[in-house]
Amino acid sequence: MAGRRRMSMFPVVALMLALAAAVPACACAEQLTTSVMESQANVTDVRVAGVAIHVTFDAAQFPVGRDEVIEWVRRSASIVTDYYGAFPVHALDVSIKAVEGGGVRGGKSFGQPKPHIRVTVGREVSKKELVADWVLVHEMIHLALPEVDDAHAWLAEGLATYVEGIARVQAGNLGASELWQEYATSMPKGMPAPDDQGLDHTHTWGRTYWGGALFCLLADVAIRERSGNRRGLQDALRAILRESGGMVTSWPVERVFSTGDAATGTTVLTELYQTMRDAPSAPDLQDLWRRLGLHAESGAVKLETGTKEAEIRDAMTHRPAG
Repeated sequence: MAGRRRMSMFPVVALMLALAAAVPACACAEQLTTSVMESQANVTDVRVAGVAIHVTFDAAQFPVGRDEVIEWVRRSASIVTDYYGAFPVHALDVSIKAVEGGGVRGGKSFGQPKPHIRVTVGREVSKKELVADWVLVHEMIHLALPEVDDAHAWLAEGLATYVEGIARVQAGNLGASELWQEYATSMPKGMPAPDDQGLDHTHTWGRTYWGGALFCLLADVAIRERSGNRRGLQDALRAILRESGGMVTSWPVERVFSTGDAATGTTVLTELYQTMRDAPSAPDLQDLWRRLGLHAESGAVKLETGTKEAEIRDAMTHRPAG
């Protein structure tokens, strides 16, 4: 009897243990499936000029619609692709973090271990704000310049500040008059203060962003003047991207400038760097605006037309053939 009791009880115990084990397993599987579905819902792949852009959202929803946010990523990538003739990297991850409020708040670019941009967007962002945004274009432009030493942060930030506006005008995303109004208003922020040194030594916000942008503007104008308006900074930057591969590599700043100079057939970048690196160079902005055919009237900038100066200015914002 005892033996038969043990034999008859074994299937029952085994069944109970199996059922007990099955309940949490099913619950875990359901949770895992839900987690995977949520994860997949927060990821979208975008392709621009053959480049895969992997966009990851946090769990927040945008009233404007996620499609509008994706279109913003696509539009920004297209603007940068048009300026450089190719997107700066072969693949890119974009992480979008939502915060309270509206607008695009800021971003940061990384070249290692793989190209990645983190950008913060207000949950209440509007379509108008996304269309007019410069932040993501700015961050994508960072990807086109090889990493340089911290002393040359003014080049990385100034270049992105300068090219962002030019690229958007070329793409029809910004008006030329708006761009030159912004330059005329903001370039003075990059001028040296009484105690400042050269760009490699003074790392204030104004000198880093607008001092670097002023360097780029001066270089663009000088290249065009020396080349008979056949070349510009854009030619230099395209060559630098082609030869370096962009932010995924690190270059000495001297190599950046010599590569750009070779592409334009000038020595403008190297010469200008020697002038502005250690000394607080203060260019005559009024003369610069005159050379570009700009006139201030009642706080607004008027653009001359039909002059040699206007031809140089317009060539800078004209979309290159091809």
